[in-house]
Amino acid sequence: MTDVQHETADRTLAQLEEEGDIAADYIEELLDICDLDGDIDIDARNGRAYISVNAADSSSLSLLSRAETVSALQELTRLAVQTKTGAFSRLILDIGGSRDARRDELGRLVSRAAERIEAGAAEAALPPMSSYERKLVHDLVAEQGLHSESRGEGAERHTVITRGH
Repeated sequence: MTDVQHETADRTLAQLEEEGDIAADYIEELLDICDLDGDIDIDARNGRAYISVNAADSSSLSLLSRAETVSALQELTRLAVQTKTGAFSRLILDIGGSRDARRDELGRLVSRAAERIEAGAAEAALPPMSSYERKLVHDLVAEQGLHSESRGEGAERHTVITRGH
């Protein structure tokens, strides 16, 4: 475990709540600037602060809920938290259910990869994705009784699925 991973794994509930509060303030300011309405929920799960933004009219958040936009806003929010706390943040931002939609999409990718393996392929490589998405993929692959590992560096880091050992 790296120093950063160890440091974030030991976050207390109070630290995660502080991260959540800072992140919520940051997102609230962003929504105000964009003249968008949204309800912000803060939660702490698995050693991470989770920030969810939802609106009664989900179409009002459609621009912000695109996967690339959510990832960019998550990074900006993490930087805002880090600036205030002095500590690296692994917070997760969800806008308009984008994380659930992405998990469903990743589930479909894993199912197609599993079909290729069942059809005789030695391995199936998925496209590059964030560490959070790779973690979701590893969990989905394990549920199907297959093996997965991350390969590559930086922006090219991706998951490869195999039958197992």
